[in-house]
Amino acid sequence: MAERKKPEDLRSFRWFGAHDLRSFGHRSRAYQMGYEQAEFAGKPVIAIINTWSDINPCHTHLRTRADEVKRGVWQAGGFPIELPAMSLAETYVKPTTMLYRNFLAMEVEELIRSHPVDGVVLLAGCDKTTPATIMGAIQVDLPTILVPAGPMLRGNYRGQTLGSGSDVWKYWAEKEAGRVSEVQWAEMERGIARSFGTCMTMGTASTMTALADTLGLCLPGASSIPAPDAGHSRMAALSGLRIVDMVWEDLKPSDLLTENAFENALVVHMAMAGSTNAMIHLIAMARRRGINLTLDDFDRVSERVPVLCNIRPTGTFLMEDFYYAGGLPALWKQLGTLLNTDERTVSGTLGETIARAEVHLADVIRPLDKPVAARGGTAILKGNLSPSGCVMKPAAADPSLLKHRGPALVFDDYDSMTKAVNDEDLDVTRDTVLVLRNAGPAGGPGMPEWGMLPIPRKLLKQGVRDMVRISDARMSGTSYGACILHIAPEAYVGGPLAAVRNGDIIAVDVASRSLTLEVPDEEIARRLAAWTPPVRDYSRGYLKMHAENIQQAPDGCDFTFLQSAYKLPEPEIH
Repeated sequence: MAERKKPEDLRSFRWFGAHDLRSFGHRSRAYQMGYEQAEFAGKPVIAIINTWSDINPCHTHLRTRADEVKRGVWQAGGFPIELPAMSLAETYVKPTTMLYRNFLAMEVEELIRSHPVDGVVLLAGCDKTTPATIMGAIQVDLPTILVPAGPMLRGNYRGQTLGSGSDVWKYWAEKEAGRVSEVQWAEMERGIARSFGTCMTMGTASTMTALADTLGLCLPGASSIPAPDAGHSRMAALSGLRIVDMVWEDLKPSDLLTENAFENALVVHMAMAGSTNAMIHLIAMARRRGINLTLDDFDRVSERVPVLCNIRPTGTFLMEDFYYAGGLPALWKQLGTLLNTDERTVSGTLGETIARAEVHLADVIRPLDKPVAARGGTAILKGNLSPSGCVMKPAAADPSLLKHRGPALVFDDYDSMTKAVNDEDLDVTRDTVLVLRNAGPAGGPGMPEWGMLPIPRKLLKQGVRDMVRISDARMSGTSYGACILHIAPEAYVGGPLAAVRNGDIIAVDVASRSLTLEVPDEEIARRLAAWTPPVRDYSRGYLKMHAENIQQAPDGCDFTFLQSAYKLPEPEIH
């Protein structure tokens, strides 16, 4: 362990500790805000990056959690400062929060670099805020700890447990089939989200916070605590307490985010049957650290790791049950030798946490010999329709569709697709392969969560609840079904998806990891040569920056000029 820092070694000392005119100004302005010199002089300055907002239900409590973090920082002898950052409310930001993930990452990086900060507490959880804040923090590489927002309580409808997202899609299909009334639907609206916090299914929020936890960036197990639980408040205060010592110890993200730590994250992702969105985010995070994670790594790990978490949308239970079952440390314990247990966390090693962990509900967190699925939390498919790879979650699909061949029904935009699937005269059967394109990173823009294409109403009334659906979009981590996502290269940049026409035969074989457009290569090339992308107006502002720099899904959808482990020099202080 490195020698503990002295007060004059603190980064903030450059702002507050010198005897010059500029430091005079810094200290006098601290007095202006009502602080005494003894409150900040020689103490670690801790930035609390808060993604709270009035229109983010997942983060409603983060204003309070920030105060609880401050309590811990003060107790440990630090000086907390709260820095607000873009909130990215998944349910409200359009066309998609993914469009702004890199924006938030840039904001976090610059907030930390430009202020007199020695350590960082990230308050995040709603889907894109976790990877974005971590990506920003990686670039500055100051001691950092994540306080995950935590999942909301279980939903309830007439005594039935509801899961956010997953049960929305399920009951919407029943409503469209005429089996759920408007009165029942209205009751579900009021019962499905009963508290602040993120989705309580194994959606992107719970997936990404669990992966951050596995990477060692949280107090171990912090990601499992339900947002309204009193333990969540205690965790926030303890995180504030811990970050001050991390500053003195100089324990940084670069010390935690090793290749083995990312390997652990891949194992946990597969065991949870985590969100397909994790593939984009984890690749982006790893490459910010200088680790070349690829889609092939996901598929390699998927082949050897069973699904152990019996959590919707793949399983039965919800995140609140997962917490009662022992939470993430219990899952680590079940995984045993599949994990690199010597990897460090913000407070010890993974193995030390596992030694204290217990599984309390064995049907929620299964043992290795009684998995929910033997393998296949996710699968990477390749072929002439997606040369760079695409993503599917086999465990959440109808098994009969894991090998399928059928005619394409193609939509160039979401509006035309929506209109068509509501037409009960639509020429479609359960064997049809629905295709949506121009919804990728550049074409969306931002790769919206449109990939769970709705089952046509005509088929819903016939009892069909799953069919093969293909797109260059993403889908919500709470979604399910035989949806093949992240087709790369996307149609908008001239990928083969742009060449598909109605009636073309598409073949899927998950076991062989193949996705094939049964059209001769020469014909595909001829079609692409004659193809032009739809018009997009990216003439100014952030959208222009996004359009000119966004990478494809297999590369993490990061900006070309950001995906680097290069660390900018410290700001000059004059």
